[in-house]
Amino acid sequence: MQFAIALFAPPHAPSSRRALRFAQAALAGGHKIVRLFFYQDGVHSASGNVVSAQDELDICAEWRDLVRQQHLDGVVCIAAALRRGILNDQEAQRYQRHGANLDASWELSGLGQLHEAAQTVDRLVCFGGP
Repeated sequence: MQFAIALFAPPHAPSSRRALRFAQAALAGGHKIVRLFFYQDGVHSASGNVVSAQDELDICAEWRDLVRQQHLDGVVCIAAALRRGILNDQEAQRYQRHGANLDASWELSGLGQLHEAAQTVDRLVCFGGP
């Protein structure tokens, strides 16, 4: 089965951890994840600046490692990211900000990427939505 996963919740929310565990289980079960799409406060999970307490799961690092190790298409909604201060190098230059904080594993793109993924997969699974 092919999945697209949309995450709407910030990294400290329980639904973010559930989304990560779902993605890991789907891949372990032989399924394919066509796209991870982080939207609304979910964009914070793609930040390279989030620091977790030493005794807590570093959910941002876990997402980053999953995207890298599994060669997943990790997309962060550009509009939601910009509103929350999540920038890649190009956007940091464009808006004259001091530095980028989007982890290199992720790509900034529009909401159309979620729509396109939803049209091509067997299931779109959303976590932390309104």
